Amino acid sequence: MRRIFVSSLLSLALLLAAASNHAQQSANGDRDKRQDQQPTAQQPAPPQPAPPQEQNPQRQEEGRITQVVNLVDVLFTVLNHRNKLVPDLEKDDFKVWDDKAQQSIRYFSRQTDLPLRIGLLMDTSNSIRDRLKFEQDAATSFLFSVLRHNKDQAFVMTFDDEPSVLQAFTDDAGRLRDEIVKTRAGGGTAVYDAIYSACEKELSHPPRPPGDQPDVVRRVMILISDGDDNLSNHTRSEAIEMAQRYSVVIYTISTSTQWIQLSQTNPDRAASRKTHLTEGDQILQDLADETGGRAFFPYHVDDLDQSFQDIGDELRNQYSIAYIPTHSTLDGKYHKIRIEVPDHKGYQVRARRGYFAKANSGNSSGSAPSGSAN
Repeated sequence: MRRIFVSSLLSLALLLAAASNHAQQSANGDRDKRQDQQPTAQQPAPPQPAPPQEQNPQRQEEGRITQVVNLVDVLFTVLNHRNKLVPDLEKDDFKVWDDKAQQSIRYFSRQTDLPLRIGLLMDTSNSIRDRLKFEQDAATSFLFSVLRHNKDQAFVMTFDDEPSVLQAFTDDAGRLRDEIVKTRAGGGTAVYDAIYSACEKELSHPPRPPGDQPDVVRRVMILISDGDDNLSNHTRSEAIEMAQRYSVVIYTISTSTQWIQLSQTNPDRAASRKTHLTEGDQILQDLADETGGRAFFPYHVDDLDQSFQDIGDELRNQYSIAYIPTHSTLDGKYHKIRIEVPDHKGYQVRARRGYFAKANSGNSSGSAPSGSAN
């Protein structure tokens, strides 16, 4: 009996010890959970991240240039005394002036075989009715001479009372030709409006090269007209400024027919010189000179064959320089640019003549070309 009593006591003691141990473990577990849920002074909880909209605005500006920089960049070509391209010059060969102050060249590069983005503008006003066939032949000849499939693109715009795009950007010269031959003449002449519209709406953001090619193209305008504007809302200065803003080089082809025969003095140059430049011819010359292009005064379309080949080569071989003007003021005024090659006599630089010092904040860096001060 005594043995049974002792055994009972031992069993009860074991049960009490087990219950006490289980209660202690439970208490410890609850305390651990509370410690996990509530931070202690020795180990503070990490702060909660602020919502995205409350981020420091200064951080969002990191990596961005918020100050306007008056960087002027110029695309140009160099010809020797035989009017042949000179493609192998270096930065130290050039000197540049902004107005009358010599500038320090910050950036220099040579760019070759650039894709072309061409705006072909045809005057279809009543004043060129007798030369419409010449315009159609000249435009078609240029496209088939210069446009490269899968590389270059062009659009066709006609203008009389107002500009109108007949064919949007394409690399198909056949499609462009089909629209060109449909043109008819009539109405007034709005040359400046056409240039302004073509630069602002078409050449400001032309199609980029396909695939992984660099997003660098040469913007070109071929203007075929007699130059006599009588209807534009925009002025010639505004048209030139818009072309310069987007680095559009304008090549003009005159439809004027006032000629002199030189066969008496030089048979090889028969019918190759104008008697005089008409007022419209002078306008075409000015448009070309101000943007770094050339003006042509042909009588026959055949006179343009070699010129078109030269234009194509010229457009695909260029130099680029950039500088920050010493005046560094966005004053809205026109500033003249002069680039020289002092150590090479007889070399001529074909570049735009100047720029308007205005902030060009509306253009993205990827597509904003050299033109105005950026």
